[in-house]
Amino acid sequence: MIRKFLALFLPLLYISLSFSAQDTDTIRLLDAKDAITGATRMELYLPLLQNKAVAVVANQSSIMDNGTHLVDTLLSHHINIVKIFTPEHGFRGTAEAGAYVASGVDEKTGLSIVSLYGKNKKPTAEQLQGIDILLFDLQDVGCRFYTYISTMTYVMQAAAQNNIPVIVLDRPNPNGFYVDGPVLEPENSSFVGLHQVPIVYGLTIGEYAMMVNGEHWLGDSLECKLAVIPLGSYDRNAIYRLPVKPSPNLPNWEAVYLYPSLCLFEGTDVSVGRGTKSPFQIYAHPMLNDTVNLLEYAHNYRVNDNKINLSWIIDTRRKAAADEKFFNNYFIKLVGVADLQQKINSGMSEDEIRSSWQTGIDNYLQIREKYLIY
Repeated sequence: MIRKFLALFLPLLYISLSFSAQDTDTIRLLDAKDAITGATRMELYLPLLQNKAVAVVANQSSIMDNGTHLVDTLLSHHINIVKIFTPEHGFRGTAEAGAYVASGVDEKTGLSIVSLYGKNKKPTAEQLQGIDILLFDLQDVGCRFYTYISTMTYVMQAAAQNNIPVIVLDRPNPNGFYVDGPVLEPENSSFVGLHQVPIVYGLTIGEYAMMVNGEHWLGDSLECKLAVIPLGSYDRNAIYRLPVKPSPNLPNWEAVYLYPSLCLFEGTDVSVGRGTKSPFQIYAHPMLNDTVNLLEYAHNYRVNDNKINLSWIIDTRRKAAADEKFFNNYFIKLVGVADLQQKINSGMSEDEIRSSWQTGIDNYLQIREKYLIY
């Protein structure tokens, strides 16, 4: 089955390379419509869905380039969708981070919705009964602690255990233009970081799926029958403005761009603007004189800024020196390493901390190279 998939798709994988472009002075800001999403390239995967019982892993970000939802489009092509699996934030993308997501029925289509952020995060054998193929289409933002990639791993693992093929419809990674952060230590593996990758890993979600499969990260020598429908006209060195917000607190490209740096504050008592009009675009702490607004920083992005900004958390920790509860128990799980909190508390500079990550990043880049499509 997988050889059949690859025979169909490899020619287009190579075609997609010819559209890539690089700008060495600035990072280009593009609309997602400037890349042809895997979902829109229906000629590549629709034949494989004919006369099959199909389950779709989707949410509000699973839209076609014309703005219609993937599920609605497939139904209009008479594809037999039997079930929808949905991740954190739910099928309509309205549940807050960490909030329990219940299973139910989609009012528009009448299809059964199975939550993968409720009683179970991995599809059960019972939930997969009668399914011939799994179609995965979620908009990732390129950070290890963004849980859609963990959901994908669990879906692939369950599919491999039940001999069900998986098709991943690729989408742009709006933070795909750089790699940075400490590589996760295995003992700190969790749903906000399953695999030994940096915080910002520089892969599309399709490439990431290939790496999970190829590096045997599914466990127990499992290998998923995987196909990736590639993007067209994709420039991995650009920031992509997404047509819909991928989750409730990432409402625009600025928040998505700042997210890898500001999410470190989620392991502290610093506010990153949840509940305000500017989530993940500001931060505030009682020891700061005022709320820090980062929109100007976001709009002055440059190639030499292709890194997580550590100065914000370092400076805030220094100003909150008397705050013994600045870091919480979530911080180590979030960043994936045990010593970053200690390094910040000890007064190490941003350059010194980043230098300590380099060996891990270099080793990761060698692995990553094997799975680059674009």
